[in-house]
Amino acid sequence: MRGHLGTRIAQIIPTLILVSVLVFCLQQLMPGDPALVMAGEERGDPQVLAQIRAELWLDRSLPVQYLHWIGNVLQGNLGYSWRIRQPVAQLVAEKLPVTLQLGAMAFVIAVLIGVPTGIIAAVQRNKFWDYLANAIGLAGLSTPTFWLGIMLILLISVDLGWLPPSGYVPLTEDWRQSLATTIMPAFVLGNAIAAILMRHTRSAMLTSLDQDYVRTARAKGLREFVVVIRHALRNALIPVVTLGALELGTLFSGAVLTEQVFSIPGFGKMIVDAVFNRDYPVVQGVVLVTAFLYVMLNLLADVLYVVINPRLRGA
Repeated sequence: MRGHLGTRIAQIIPTLILVSVLVFCLQQLMPGDPALVMAGEERGDPQVLAQIRAELWLDRSLPVQYLHWIGNVLQGNLGYSWRIRQPVAQLVAEKLPVTLQLGAMAFVIAVLIGVPTGIIAAVQRNKFWDYLANAIGLAGLSTPTFWLGIMLILLISVDLGWLPPSGYVPLTEDWRQSLATTIMPAFVLGNAIAAILMRHTRSAMLTSLDQDYVRTARAKGLREFVVVIRHALRNALIPVVTLGALELGTLFSGAVLTEQVFSIPGFGKMIVDAVFNRDYPVVQGVVLVTAFLYVMLNLLADVLYVVINPRLRGA
């Protein structure tokens, strides 16, 4: 187990280096000149533009710019926002908890809906509940996130007045209001993930239910609930855990549209504003932090494999 985890941890460093190179190089393809954006009304003055480019290292070659940036990152300095003149690390510290809360709530909703529904669909194979679960899953996968968000705002907030239509309140300020402002966007985010988890849980459970150890458990006279949960589900969870870790990373990195629709000041909204304003340091910092979270979630999935399947502990 330690050797396997050590190998996985060793793979994180080259992965993050590759991500940093890709992020730095690809964003250079973005149209426009950041110096012109920052110069504002003085964009017609060549001296002002030259001074801005020198301060931001834009007058150096790309390899020099990259080494300067990655050297600061290794020291914990993600740079300064070119637009609002604040440290990127500070902006990340302000926005990251918002997206983490939203993503965590969405993932919990997805698991609570997707996994039990997948189990029921597998146990009731080719019956009414199986067909119903598959129909709901297909609807969840086919529904656009932004459309579902708008419809929920119109129905629940405008027509019924049950929840606020937009905004965000931190948990530390008022946890009830915080849940009220995030439950709808969390459901919108978790809807498609729940459908994916349902389909994979159903597939994995069908495979487990056909195994010999399940037939043996039934032959021993164990209750069907014990057979399904203790024997079939435990082995079926391994591919589901893999998918869950990947989808959790997707939630953290793919909440752009949902945060825009519900006006939530998280990572998604921040990176959209940064792209439109050519604020390269913010884009780089957000993508790098997101990539790090994604890699760590995959490492967490490897640990959970061993917890779920004891046979892997000797590996």
